[in-house]
Amino acid sequence: MSTTELHPVEALDDAALARLFTDARTHAAFGPAPLPTAMLQRLYQLASLGPTSQNCQPARFVFVATEAGRERLLPHVAAGNVPKVQSAPVTVIVARDTRFYEHMPTLWHVAEARAKFERQPALARETAVRNASLSGAYLLMAARALGLACGPMSGFDAAGVNRSFFPDGRWEVDFLINLGWPAGPAPRARGPRLAFEQACVLA
Repeated sequence: MSTTELHPVEALDDAALARLFTDARTHAAFGPAPLPTAMLQRLYQLASLGPTSQNCQPARFVFVATEAGRERLLPHVAAGNVPKVQSAPVTVIVARDTRFYEHMPTLWHVAEARAKFERQPALARETAVRNASLSGAYLLMAARALGLACGPMSGFDAAGVNRSFFPDGRWEVDFLINLGWPAGPAPRARGPRLAFEQACVLA
């Protein structure tokens, strides 16, 4: 059965799926060409369209694209990830705004949404963590869609990044994404994936 028989909306073609999924890999080395500010703006515009609970949009993005910014970041990156950051024209600090709910009167149609999160700090934090991570994934997929190579990373000292970039404590780092133009193939073949029967349950 074809995908068009399963759903009346036409699926992306194989070339699009290859760029986003089947041929995409995590990159560790990038070409030297910088990424224009207009492209970073486009990345954010696309990522911001992804759904978040109650349209809360807690993700914040720091595009580290200067030598000064890189010097602030590198001391907090694991040794094995330093060459990756040095190679990338841009490293994105995907962060969450711990007081995202201050924007809820603009973002959500229910008037008391802000007050709900203010009264329930545990719910606010859970919401910020989950939805900022989700939006970081949207940014990664938007970058692939625009032809960029991506290298998401979790090997860094979060406390150090927060001290260096978010000293007031309102924003908190979630993870990092190196971005740039591809410089040859990804360094390793794709690792194995669990089968449907191992990872999924039909309930």
